[in-house]
Amino acid sequence: MGNDELILLNFWPSMFGSRVKIALEEKGLDYEYREEELPNKSPLLLRMNPVHKKVPVLIHNGKPICESNIIVQYIDEVWNDKAPLLPSDPYEKAQARFWADYIDKKLYEAGKKITWYKNKEGAEEGKKEVLEIFKVLEGALGDKPYFGGENFGYVDISLIGFYMWFHAYETCGNFSIEAECPKLMAWVKRCLERKTVAKSLGDPKIVYEIVLKFRKSWGLD
Repeated sequence: MGNDELILLNFWPSMFGSRVKIALEEKGLDYEYREEELPNKSPLLLRMNPVHKKVPVLIHNGKPICESNIIVQYIDEVWNDKAPLLPSDPYEKAQARFWADYIDKKLYEAGKKITWYKNKEGAEEGKKEVLEIFKVLEGALGDKPYFGGENFGYVDISLIGFYMWFHAYETCGNFSIEAECPKLMAWVKRCLERKTVAKSLGDPKIVYEIVLKFRKSWGLD
């Protein structure tokens, strides 16, 4: 499939968009990256994702695929001759999808309570929830290098994009993820050693600066 045209519509601080970038890099695929300005969404984004009007969107030969974990699965299925991201065993594949779904349903909303709180009580609630989620994920990781075992894969891709937001969580919530969840942070460091991950993630400190900017503009501080 050497003549494929791949275009990724994204907003760089998106933990969801980073999943797609990492998957594309893991597969060694060439793609065109187009940065979106979320308050001023491009006509292409609105046309390619008319239902949710959100990034990321992967456009493959003119056809859009939306929702980050669905995009990662699509990439894995289409380019199945390169670096598998999902396990081949049906049970292991189901488990990987379970944990990716858990991350999607739990972590994003809990993290928002920390960064976009209107009062300290809300931030404390978010911090408690985030740490509970991280401890559950630590249990799922166990003593394995990656969630799937020896190989970096689907669940790792689903979670590692959130690392860009860890500094904002810690600073706004006044806590240390490494102190509370050392195994999880050791996993983060292993992931960051991969070029595919390191080049796909934005700077956590700049993400935090963006949070401060929006908090000020929204009158939250």
